[in-house]
Amino acid sequence: MTTPVCTGASRAVAATAGHRRYPSFSSYVRARGPVLLRTARSLTANPSDAEDLLQTALTKTYVAWERIEDHRALDGYVRRALVNTRTSQWRKRKVDEFACEELPEKEAVHAPDPAEQQSLHDAMWRAVLKLPDRQRAMVVLRYYEDLSEVQTAEVLGVSVGTVKSAVSRALGKLREDPELTPVR
Repeated sequence: MTTPVCTGASRAVAATAGHRRYPSFSSYVRARGPVLLRTARSLTANPSDAEDLLQTALTKTYVAWERIEDHRALDGYVRRALVNTRTSQWRKRKVDEFACEELPEKEAVHAPDPAEQQSLHDAMWRAVLKLPDRQRAMVVLRYYEDLSEVQTAEVLGVSVGTVKSAVSRALGKLREDPELTPVR
C-alpha cells in the first residue's frame, strides 16, 4: 500500500468517491448546482471557466464537508469559495511574453513642436491678412469655415465662378508669400 505524499492528495482521492462517502453532498450538488453555476458565470466571462470555477469551489466544499456545522448555510459557504477561488485565480494570472522577430510597436512618430505649429499658424494668418478684403473673405469662408464654393458664393452674393477664380488667385499669392516659403 502506498502512502499519499500529502494530505490534500488523499482528500482528492476521497473526493472522487464523494457519492459514497457523503451522500448529502451529492444531493446538495444535484439540487443547487444550476443556481451555483449561475453565480460562477457571473464571476467569469467564459462559461467553461465558470464550470471549472464551480468544480474547484465544490471540491473545496467537499474537503471541508465534515467541518461545516450548519448545512443550511451551504450556499453562502460555496459562494464564498467561488469568490475566493476567483480572486486567487485573478491574482495568480500570468502575463506571457513572446519573443518575435518584428517589434509590435511602431516607430515613434515625433509630434510637431507646439511652438513651431504656433509660429506657422501666426505666419499663415499674417499672410491671409495681406490679401485683399474680398479674397480674404473667400479664403476664410472656404478653408477656415469649411463652406463649399456654392455656399461661399451665396454668403457673399457672387457667382460660383467668381469664388473659384478669386480663391485661386488668393492661393497663388499665399504660395508666393516669403514667410510661408520654409513650409514647402
